[in-house]
Amino acid sequence: MYRVLALFLSLALVPSFRADEWEQKRLDNWHQWRGPLANGFCPKGDPPIRWSEKSNIKWKAPLPGRGSSTPIIWQDNVFILAAIDTGRQATPKDIPKPDPRYEKRTKAPTTYHEFIVLCFDRQTGKERWRRVAAKRVPHEGVHPTHSYAGFSPVTDGQFLYVSFGSYGVYCYDFDGNLKWQREFGRMETRRGWGEASSPALHKGTLVITWDHEGPSFITALDARTGKTRWRQDRDEVTSWATPLIVDFQGRSQVIVNATNRVRSYDLNTGEVIWECGGQTVNVIPSPIACGDFVVCMSGYQGSCAKAIPLHSKGDVTDKAIWQLTRGTPYVPSPLLLKERIYFTQSNAPILTSVEAKTGKIVLHRERLPGLRSLYASPVGVKDRIYIVDRDGTTAVIQHADALKVLSVNRLDDGIDASPAIAGDELFLRGAQHLYCIAE
Repeated sequence: MYRVLALFLSLALVPSFRADEWEQKRLDNWHQWRGPLANGFCPKGDPPIRWSEKSNIKWKAPLPGRGSSTPIIWQDNVFILAAIDTGRQATPKDIPKPDPRYEKRTKAPTTYHEFIVLCFDRQTGKERWRRVAAKRVPHEGVHPTHSYAGFSPVTDGQFLYVSFGSYGVYCYDFDGNLKWQREFGRMETRRGWGEASSPALHKGTLVITWDHEGPSFITALDARTGKTRWRQDRDEVTSWATPLIVDFQGRSQVIVNATNRVRSYDLNTGEVIWECGGQTVNVIPSPIACGDFVVCMSGYQGSCAKAIPLHSKGDVTDKAIWQLTRGTPYVPSPLLLKERIYFTQSNAPILTSVEAKTGKIVLHRERLPGLRSLYASPVGVKDRIYIVDRDGTTAVIQHADALKVLSVNRLDDGIDASPAIAGDELFLRGAQHLYCIAE
């Protein structure tokens, strides 16, 4: 009882940022998946255009285990997730039993895995702390190119929120002290390919999507306590898109891109505001807001991009402002930069840009030199776009009406995680190292 009261008081006494103060601080940091504006663009910063293993590397820190989540940055802290196969064999009673109702094309491990949260010093790359959030035997495998740490963390500048999906959702303070944790059972992902929808945070509410082959749902939690505010069942199959939360006309909408329907929920109540069909299977790209509408894309076994008005009500499948049926991404999410949307085709280095308001094509499926295959989402700063391929090569592109490549930069590490930008630094999470790139 006394511990519960002490926790409540400690959370209640944490000062919260004023709205204007928060706005300034988030623009100086990269506090969530897809950055301060949730669209891949960094409004304040100027990282290098050129680098290599021997130049413009401020620091390079070794990483344990595997992971493909993007790091987030808040002031002098860099947070990242990883999963480590300990190699310790589990006893038969501790190995989860497969559910025969779900097809699996991956093999579940029989060893214990540690699900790790790491904090690095932004100035030096020194590891400040690491915490083992959970130690479990996974109930399913992952795609060969995936990992058990595909979720990106999120912060409100005071607490860190992380999800390992089936292995728990956790809240830490910046010293690594656990404040609360929740578990929602286990996901049965399509063909056993793994989990990766990052949590979204807005005005003290943490949103978790749980789209899988079993009963899917979306839930909103009190960010300070982890208690459920609402939960809604979803008629969905496995999707990996991170929710977008946007304020529009005095209402906060939670927009979730998914295979059956794109849906908008009221952040306060969980009520469905509007829904829109038309996406492909295996939806991964996150939505982006463009003024008074939102754009959702998918690109596996088909191609779809739809611009949906935020003032919509009910079923708006046939009421898109504009739509495209070619050249959309499979794994990478789109980038919004200066009223223009940039995206790549499937997982290939083929770049398209369109005018956000109209969908008019500016760059039409231009092949990017020096790149081969993409998982990372493009990011932008000033008038530049950074596109990273799985071999660790980054092309820097000029924001322009014609394709202009400013540089092609190579590192010795494979990269599936998306870049993050804070100030004059670019952060790249490789398979083995975390890079801080700066002049």
